[in-house]
Amino acid sequence: MDRQEFNELLKKANLSKKEFAEIVGLQYGSVNNWGGSQDVPRWVKSWLENYDKSTRYEKIKEITKEI
Repeated sequence: MDRQEFNELLKKANLSKKEFAEIVGLQYGSVNNWGGSQDVPRWVKSWLENYDKSTRYEKIKEITKEI
């Protein structure tokens, strides 16, 4: 995954690099270097896709609870 795809997945998941770094327990500087001087780790794509699905599921669950 390149830097552009990483940034797009972060945007889709509604996360900043800083928020992502805090959630996964990494330093912001390391995350910020991904796609530039460092490769984006392989696990990040599936993690972000699953995070996005999970947050959307939780929103749907809350909406349907009110019905």
